[in-house]
Amino acid sequence: MRGSTYRLPGLVVTDHEVAVPLDHADPDGEQITVYAREVVAPRKRDQDLPWLLFLQGGPGARSPRPTGRTGWLGRALAGHRVLLLDQRGTGRSTPATRQTLAARGGPEEQARYLTHFRAGQIVRDAETLRSTLVGPDRPWSVLGQSFGGFVALAYLSFAAEGLSSVMVAGGLPPLDRPPEDVYRATFARVHQRYEQLVHRYPDDGHRLDAVADHITAYDVRLPGGDRLTVARLRSLGMGLGYRDGLERVHYLLEGAWTSSAHDELADDFLAAVETATSFVDRPLYALLHESIYCQGFASRWAAQRVMDTLPEFHPTARPLLPTGEMVLPDLVRGDRSVAPLADTADLLAAHDGWPPLYDLEVLAANEVPVAAVVYHEDMYVEHAFSMETAARVGALRTWTTSALGHDGLRSDDRVLDRLLAMTKMET
Repeated sequence: MRGSTYRLPGLVVTDHEVAVPLDHADPDGEQITVYAREVVAPRKRDQDLPWLLFLQGGPGARSPRPTGRTGWLGRALAGHRVLLLDQRGTGRSTPATRQTLAARGGPEEQARYLTHFRAGQIVRDAETLRSTLVGPDRPWSVLGQSFGGFVALAYLSFAAEGLSSVMVAGGLPPLDRPPEDVYRATFARVHQRYEQLVHRYPDDGHRLDAVADHITAYDVRLPGGDRLTVARLRSLGMGLGYRDGLERVHYLLEGAWTSSAHDELADDFLAAVETATSFVDRPLYALLHESIYCQGFASRWAAQRVMDTLPEFHPTARPLLPTGEMVLPDLVRGDRSVAPLADTADLLAAHDGWPPLYDLEVLAANEVPVAAVVYHEDMYVEHAFSMETAARVGALRTWTTSALGHDGLRSDDRVLDRLLAMTKMET
């Protein structure tokens, strides 16, 4: 269904919605709605442009909300009609939140429903959109950021006929490694990034330790009412992996206290911590993050199990090491936006019926041009595992760099330039 069309500075935007099966293997079963936003440059709105589907990082994050012709989107619009997909369960695509999931019944019903929200079903949603908007016989290009790259590799596995080219920014997934391997690598990356933080800002380690000791001794509440726990405090490390991540954490920590007495945490610090650590805008991230590595086995809270083997990451250890993109049970139970879904999260962590995410034979024989930027010190997607994957996918070219963080696509307009050139096999 085509919706409203409206103008923004340098953009013409059109809303689209399609009905899709909750389970594409059961096309006559329950239906949900998937939403996508078409964006085109005003002078090109009537031209027959190639389409570019953008797959957002996550899982569980809605697609960007454009405000103008800037950044990678502005570059893409020079030659494409761009489709910003809200992946199922996010944004305007039949959202899955504590409020909407409550209507489905108890944890068992909720968990059963959410098993249909992984990459394979997202690919089929995209194919429905392509057939509706572009035509079943006309392939399009895909740009996957972070988790969007995971979805793009699933797309190559199961619906390559719908693709003319694929670009991946910091998101070449491990094809068959278990989540334990992933978290052992990413805990080490977080530790490395912490060392870079305290090397640049020597007082920040002491600041983080002091806050941790304070909230251990006192019941400190965030503005929304959640208790600030050590687990939640250290999850500020999620932001360390961006290009400006050291500064993000430093500027937050330097204003932690109301005075030099260090006896009361400042309101604006607590508000910033709440915003940075809440799952309110991405509840599916908390529920499904570990499942993006699972194929025929359960994750069993893999990040927590790996952390329990690392004494330096014990919550009472000092210096207190932050955590990164790991979702831990205490984080789910301590965040009111997802705490009512904690039992559902436990069931998903115990679920061992996850289908395959990739077809290794199809990927090895792939002929669709694929270009991927791989970041040497990526804190979220391990560089070594990405390079392993690159060697196993046909027609895939990589560009590796240590000059950019995980958010390179957003922070440097040249990234998309390079990826576009690589998919055209230009030098």
